Formats: sequence, C-alpha cells, structure tokens
Amino acid sequence: MTYLLGIAAAVIALASVIELLRRRRLRERHAIWWILAATLALFAALFPASVAWIASVVGVGLPSNLVFFVSIVLLFLVNLQHSAELTDLEDKTRTLAEESALQKVRLERLEERIDPKRDLPDARP
Repeated sequence: MTYLLGIAAAVIALASVIELLRRRRLRERHAIWWILAATLALFAALFPASVAWIASVVGVGLPSNLVFFVSIVLLFLVNLQHSAELTDLEDKTRTLAEESALQKVRLERLEERIDPKRDLPDARP
C-alpha cells in the first residue's frame, strides 16, 4: 500500500506540473526541476530496490535518508534559480525606475520650455 501511495503522489505531482505548463501558469525553465523531482519520485516509487541499491553504493545507511538528501538538493537548486531570477528582476526594476524618473524630468523641462508661465499661480483678481 505504501508503494501505491508513493506512485500515486509522484503521478499527481507530474500531472500537476504538466497541467501548469499547459495552462501557462508555470514557465519551462521553472518546470524542469519539478519534472525532474516528480520523475525521480516516480522512479523511486516504482523501483524501491534500486533506491536501496543506490544508497548502499553511495554509502548511505538508510534509503530514506538518500531520498531526503536528494529532495533537499533539488529544493536548494530551485531556490537558487529563483534567487538568481529575483536578482535580475530587481536590477531591471531599478533600471526602469531610473529611466522613468529621467523621462519625467525631461518631460517637465520640455513642458516648461513650451509654456514657462504654466506653473505660476493664476493672476486674476
């Protein structure tokens, strides 16, 4: 029963990622890590003896420890990718804000050249 639960969870995770990709709610570059994780989970659920064999080859005492370690590494890589993209977006946002401020100053100077009395208070009695 435990194996069936693992298989079902891996298939649901893989189907969810594919559905998010299909609906364009997840970009391909983000989906790669999740597809890799779901595929590894499906492989581990379908062939639990292979996980035990890999754990013994690597020198890990319990196969579940290997699964947790691989999961942590994958989550670290996803976090690292998102951090790098966040840094790029912050740089782009700062650049756009600076360009917008410069355009605003330029526009104000051009408007002042066209109508220098525009900002003066109205002199009507």
